[in-house]
Amino acid sequence: MISIRNSMTELERCVQIRDLALDCYLAAVKAMAQYAVELDDEITGTHRKYLSALADEVASAEPTALSESRATLRGLLRDYRDRASRYLNTLRDELAGTARALQEILDALSQTDNDHEAKVRTAVSRLRQIVAASGEDEMHAAVAAAADTIEASLEQIRKQHQLTVSQFVMEIRMLHKRIDALERAASIDSLTKLWNRPEMEERIHSPQPAGFSLILVRAAGFRLAEAHFNREVSEELAGAFCKRLRNCLPPSATIGRWSADQFIALLGLSQPEALGAARWISEHLGGTYSCLLNGKTVRPSLQLTVAVVDSAGDPPERILERVAEFFT
Repeated sequence: MISIRNSMTELERCVQIRDLALDCYLAAVKAMAQYAVELDDEITGTHRKYLSALADEVASAEPTALSESRATLRGLLRDYRDRASRYLNTLRDELAGTARALQEILDALSQTDNDHEAKVRTAVSRLRQIVAASGEDEMHAAVAAAADTIEASLEQIRKQHQLTVSQFVMEIRMLHKRIDALERAASIDSLTKLWNRPEMEERIHSPQPAGFSLILVRAAGFRLAEAHFNREVSEELAGAFCKRLRNCLPPSATIGRWSADQFIALLGLSQPEALGAARWISEHLGGTYSCLLNGKTVRPSLQLTVAVVDSAGDPPERILERVAEFFT
């Protein structure tokens, strides 16, 4: 016989565990918002606002909404990482430009200071020669004192200039190190960057090892995502698809974007191996993707058409004709 008391105790324990897990999840989301790295006010502020709104929704949500929040949280973190990387790259470029300009200014100042210093020291030396050739009256003493003062001030200016230059150089080095560290911490996976069509055509024309194959993919859904949501969602969808495509192919594969919705991969695989890879792409890379729109998860989808072109000893012109036939 099943004890009702034991069943109630087990139920209460499950409820307590669920409430504790939910509290920990909410605390983690709020901590992510609180301790997000400070970048631009708009970027960081928007990120915190979206995370806080997600925490508020989860706190009183149904289990289905709680499950949905996983994709939203992952998308928010990925979006913030990408924005942070772009921000840091821009900051790095600006810093490099500023450093070059500063170095040019310092070089010009150094050259100018050397010219002025030589002229001033020559003038001071001339004054002293005049004083030495003349008598020791009151005017000559005043001129000699003025020469000493000018020379002492000139030496002080030179030392101050050298100190300022050294401080600038140290600050530039520290900024470079800080930007490098932040950039490494928030870098975008460069493998999602694909070659364009002219570059892929050039590679097809280049000498290739015997037995290479091309995998051709037509991905329908980018224009619909832009029309239904916006351009940012369409670009995020393309980036997610490109990253999955790269991850499912060998590291040696050369992948390019033939057009907005057409992709091509050049692999050193035999036709049976390439057919297996194409089949996997068709079965696993199509369907629904999770993207962000104003801090909410939206789910655009892609419909794939995949084919394989085997080199079969054909010249590059014939291979490109077969590619054009598929994409037409």
